[in-house]
Amino acid sequence: QVLLVESGGGLVQAGNSLTLSCAASGGTFSTYIMGWFRQAPGKEREFVARISRSGVNIDTADSVTDRFIVSRDSAKNTAYLQINSLKPEDTAVYYCAATRRYSGDYNYQATYEYWGQGTQVTVSS
Repeated sequence: QVLLVESGGGLVQAGNSLTLSCAASGGTFSTYIMGWFRQAPGKEREFVARISRSGVNIDTADSVTDRFIVSRDSAKNTAYLQINSLKPEDTAVYYCAATRRYSGDYNYQATYEYWGQGTQVTVSS
């Protein structure tokens, strides 16, 4: 069983940057693909980014690829999502997720076995 705890959210002004953290415990971090999703008010949860077990391969949603950077630190058992040039439309609850699966669509939330509780990001204009 893996426990994921997100942190780093808050109220920020548009144009600023923010880094979200996802600390993992209870499992072998290097065996998990880590994903980030977000859910804006009144909308469905959507894929944002993911990073491979080694950290070499990453993927981000087309809508955010120029501003979002995903990374991981195996020594700290932590995944990160850096959000640059924040926009009001980035306002959402951000979730990290983990999966040990070796097949499936890693941009699809059902592929992920473990989820954090989410961290709220609110961007003011």
